Amino acid sequence: MGKIAPDGMIDAALDYVALSDYMCICSGSPSDYTTARSTNILAGFPCTSGCFAKADGDSSGRKLTVSARTAGSITASGSALAIALVKISDTTLRYVTTCTEQYLVASGTVDTPAFKITIADPT
Repeated sequence: MGKIAPDGMIDAALDYVALSDYMCICSGSPSDYTTARSTNILAGFPCTSGCFAKADGDSSGRKLTVSARTAGSITASGSALAIALVKISDTTLRYVTTCTEQYLVASGTVDTPAFKITIADPT
């Protein structure tokens, strides 16, 4: 018997991420909400439902594309190493990924490229 992960199951996981309402640019990889929003945050952007788009994966499964962001306020200087997606209202960390290292300077702004979160079909 083959392995199957229906699109609805994969979409449920991606929907959980797509409910994020804030993107944090962090100096390290956060392990929880407080680390993402307080300890490691260098810059951030509010996110709305328009920040996310679900579709079939590039090679299998499903993907969630997070749109490019521009002019996020940098609140602290440091090397950006990670991006965290959080939901402020329930203080949950929803997703963390690495980013190209870049030194950010407080009082400036930062842009982020679009990126994809992919859950592949099981093999």
